Amino acid sequence: MRKIISVLALAGLLVLPAIAFAQMAEVTQCTMRHTISGYTGFNCPAADSPCPFNSNTLTCGACCMLDTIMTITDWIFYIVIAVALIFIIMGAFNIITAGGAPEKVQTGRNYILYAVIGLIVGLAARAIPSLARAILGV
Repeated sequence: MRKIISVLALAGLLVLPAIAFAQMAEVTQCTMRHTISGYTGFNCPAADSPCPFNSNTLTCGACCMLDTIMTITDWIFYIVIAVALIFIIMGAFNIITAGGAPEKVQTGRNYILYAVIGLIVGLAARAIPSLARAILGV
């Protein structure tokens, strides 16, 4: 029974992406969400404007890639900040309500430590577009 389930799961993982890819329409442009400026060799349009892939004056493939990276890192940053705030509140609550129990105080401190680590990860997510820019040499 396990072998049958494994084979079906593997077939699903291989077949479903192929079906989804076959259903996709040809993408001819992307809509910029960020204003990307200061990149040498890139002439990206402003935010909220289309970037056609068939244009000779724009390097829209790279512009859209950088725009997508910036959008993903923005979402990661917002989610990490929200989770870090929740952890800080939980840690403070544990410390305040510890009532002299050292294990509860330690748990609260650990929550706050995890929140600080999360904030560092969130700030690193904000730095990824700059790293991509440095790697691409623009």
